[in-house]
Amino acid sequence: MTVRVRFAPSPTGPLHIGGARSALFNWLYARHHGGQFIVRIEDTDLERSSRESEENILNSLKWLGLDWDEGIEVGGPNGPYRQTERLAKYRELADTLVQTGHAYHCYCSEEELAAEREALKEKGELPRYLGRCRNLCQEDKEKLEAEGRNPVLRFKVPENEIITINDDVRGQVEFESDGIGDFVIMKSGGIPTYNFAVVVDDHDMDITHVLRAEEHLSNTPRQILIYNALDWDVPIFAHVSLILGKDRSKMSKRHGATSIEQYKSMGYLPEALVNFLALLGWSPGGEEEVLPLEEIKDLFTLDKVSKSPAVFDLEKLNHLNGMYIRNSELDYITKLALPFMQKAGYISESPTPEDLEMAKQIVDATKKYVNNMSEIVEHMEIFFTDEMKLENEKAREALQIEEVPQVMHAMKEKIFSSSKLTEEIVKGMLKELTKELGFGGKKVYMPLRVALTGQTHGPELYQIIPILGTNRTIDRLNAVLEGKLS
Repeated sequence: MTVRVRFAPSPTGPLHIGGARSALFNWLYARHHGGQFIVRIEDTDLERSSRESEENILNSLKWLGLDWDEGIEVGGPNGPYRQTERLAKYRELADTLVQTGHAYHCYCSEEELAAEREALKEKGELPRYLGRCRNLCQEDKEKLEAEGRNPVLRFKVPENEIITINDDVRGQVEFESDGIGDFVIMKSGGIPTYNFAVVVDDHDMDITHVLRAEEHLSNTPRQILIYNALDWDVPIFAHVSLILGKDRSKMSKRHGATSIEQYKSMGYLPEALVNFLALLGWSPGGEEEVLPLEEIKDLFTLDKVSKSPAVFDLEKLNHLNGMYIRNSELDYITKLALPFMQKAGYISESPTPEDLEMAKQIVDATKKYVNNMSEIVEHMEIFFTDEMKLENEKAREALQIEEVPQVMHAMKEKIFSSSKLTEEIVKGMLKELTKELGFGGKKVYMPLRVALTGQTHGPELYQIIPILGTNRTIDRLNAVLEGKLS
């Protein structure tokens, strides 16, 4: 059997973290088993769905590195891949269910349904539809239609049955049919509900495995009933745990950004985000945190997916993203950092080769201090300001030791005597300077660092000086000698 899985988002907003993880798990399962990954669009929420959201979702999947074999944009033999383009198919099968006695028209008003729900609640029972319109005769139907009532179509749930789900993550799960109630499969406007459309789509697209979030588990018995009524094979289900915030409540905006687009805009690397999402509810075993997508694909199996909720820990994501930044090719992370530098006005919108080289040097100097590329900007002012400021009393004290003037003069001489400033050349200068002055490194490096940056911590001196260049380095050393930096 060829594994065929799908990701079927509703285009009512950007791609959410939970949706991205569902897409990733499906992609990993398909790739691990040499199967196929299908992407289709569930756009029957006509009021909230938009092509803009659809485009955002598809672009986010591509940014994460998740390609698909069939579906929207790609095409394939089982289209169309938007539900609004498949309405005729749903209506045809809905008629089939009516003809076989598995569905019926319901004329109940919203007020009547609300009253029924309240009555059940008062009795301590689960709110559900009790089948008032199950056995209407033709005369009753005509009378209700004459009142202007437009019926919905309800599925007739069999009584006194146990619906068993053999879930590949949760094991055997059972539901009593009597607790479900007859549910709507077609709205009065001829639009299918989720539970009906998803079954038709999965069947038509030969989906073998349905991997999705735990919140869909309660929908599964309804879907199995539809499969059985249409005499179709039921796919294998696997329901993945919810993603919770660090306070163990359902993840929301108060826990931080919730969409892939937001993390992209903050300068997170797609590789790091994919790595992080894979570890939300799945464990490869072992202690290794940094796992490339190809390696995750080779290791991914459902028996390593946890039943327990996954916790979205932003600190862990930041740590992981920082590791990816430090281990990535310099050209790659400079390309990611450049838009943030340009937005802050430090690098031109039309950068020269010299601008790009400076950007690369700055990224190289500061990358170990950032958790995402947007934070690069926070470390850039020291390279561009003409007014140095001391960050704290410790920095001020570093310039008050008696050896400071000697260090500044000696460093000036070395800068003047060098025709070129590279990291290697500056490393050599600093080594010579310490040896010639006979001071400990702390009396040389700390005053120089404060003179050049105003700070007691930060990039290495041999990285700072080539970026500043000869003139700006000399200017800053002079500012200390002239008492302008204090």
